[in-house]
Formats: sequence, C-alpha cells, structure tokens
Amino acid sequence: MKILGIGNAIVDVLCKVSDDFIEKNALTKSTMKLVDKKEFDQLIKSIEIEDTISGGSVANSIVGLSQLDNNVGFIGKINNDTLGLKYEEGLLKENVKFLYKKKKENLPTGTCLILITPDSERTMCTFLGTAGKIDENDIDANEIKNSKLIFLEGYLWDKGKPQKAFNKAISFANRVAMSLSDLFCVERHKKDFLDLAKNKLDIIFANEQEILSLTDSSSFDQVVSFSKQIKKTVVITRGDKGAISIKNNEVYECSAKKNLKLIDLTGAGDLFAAGYLHGYINDLNPKECLEIGTNMSAKVIQKIGARI
Repeated sequence: MKILGIGNAIVDVLCKVSDDFIEKNALTKSTMKLVDKKEFDQLIKSIEIEDTISGGSVANSIVGLSQLDNNVGFIGKINNDTLGLKYEEGLLKENVKFLYKKKKENLPTGTCLILITPDSERTMCTFLGTAGKIDENDIDANEIKNSKLIFLEGYLWDKGKPQKAFNKAISFANRVAMSLSDLFCVERHKKDFLDLAKNKLDIIFANEQEILSLTDSSSFDQVVSFSKQIKKTVVITRGDKGAISIKNNEVYECSAKKNLKLIDLTGAGDLFAAGYLHGYINDLNPKECLEIGTNMSAKVIQKIGARI
C-alpha cells in the first residue's frame, strides 16, 4: 500500500443545532470533547439527526486518498455490532482495505456527535467506545512495513494501550505522518506531541491554533522558526489565510479558495491532509501538495459530512 492510516474508528452522527445549544451544554465551539455514554445519550435525545456515516479523522483522510486513486488501508478498532458493521461497509465501499478483524468487544463501536451551527462550524462530542481501546495486538507489523507511509491521528494518543499501539506502528514504519487533531488534544499531550514532532515524525499536520499551542508561540513567525529548527515537514492550515508548508528552510504557501458556499466545516482538515499526502506520496512538489490539499478541503466544506 502507499499509505496506511491508523486512527479512531468512529461513526459520525451529524446534527444541525443553534449557538444556544452549544452554550447551554457548556461546549466550546469548533473543538472536540470526549464524553461518556450517559452524556452522549443526553445530548442526542434533544436534537434531530441529519445523517449517520462512517467517520474518524484519519479514516476520512484515507477515504479521500482512495478517491484520488491511491492504494490505501486503515486500522481502527470496532465492535462486532450494528454500528461496527456499518463502519466496515463504509470503508469497503470506498475501496479502502480495512485491516482489523472485528470481534465481540465489551464496549460498543465509537460514535461522534457532530454539531453543526449556522456559521458552518462543527463542535464534536465523542464517545470513543471500543475505538479508544486499540492496543499493540491490533497493529500488524507486516502491513506497516509494506506501506510507504503511515498516517496517525493525535486523537488516538493516550497513555497505556493506545500509546503502545502508536509506538509499535512508528517502530516498523518507513515514514510517519501525524495530525495534531485538536487544540484540547495538544494541550493534554503537549510534552509527548513535542517529542513525537522532534524525534519520530516526518510530516506534522496542524491548524494555526494547534501549532501555536504546541510550540508555545505568541506569533506565527515563531512557529515558522520552530518548524525550520526541527527540520521536518510541517503543514499548517490557516483558514481564510490559506495553508503553509515548511520543509527544512523553505516556506511554501497556498491561498484559500474564494467565494465558496460554506455548508459544513467537518472534515476540512482531514481532506486537506488527504490531498497533501496524495501529492507527497506521488512525488509532487510542496506547492502542488498544498494546492491539491486546498482543493480537496474546498470540496468537502460545501457539503454535509466529512467525505466527498
């Protein structure tokens, strides 16, 4: 395979809500909050579901890469339940090799409630279920070795078994890309993420908020300096300011698409990463990688859901 993704196997439940709903439930707009089953059920009972689709950050990127005609696979933990079957079917339909043998688990398949406000922003409440219990036994070393690159998500990082799965994957990988995933995720794991960025990753994906937090920077110039120092490829999305890639001492930029009909920002970063990695794995230059990422992102934000 060209790229193997490893991440949280999550079924997305999409709902449109008001800003009042976000405030009333003490949620922070545009971020992801981990919730338990009780809180998830409490939230969902008072809103109308728009759609239910297979999701998960890296899985969305892998589907995007498949749609760009790349040979790709995904590892993520699901239960042998109704949502798990739906999840697997969603990947297979998109020609993604699903490299996890599902079995009966103690916890159900993970679910993410995606709350879309009138400004098209998305706020996520995630019940990880069995997705958060991935361990090193779920990682096939041979599949890792036979992939040109693995793509990991910061959401997956957690102490204990998930961390061991993460480290096992990295130890067998030829090249490693990772998304920082979310501001709160960065703030929870800053020390570990910094170590990964400096010592174990080849490509780091982040939005501006996340990279400013990771590097404790007060300006974007400081972020650029940090990125040059670690001598990795750092790819940063900046909303309407476009996207930027820093590789060694070179800085590449790409403008954001204009006059788009914004519907839902869910998956914008995921599909951007898919486009960038498509360019990277097919030996395009950094500027071309940014442009493909920007095009993919522009497509997905003009529809509901995180997949094109």
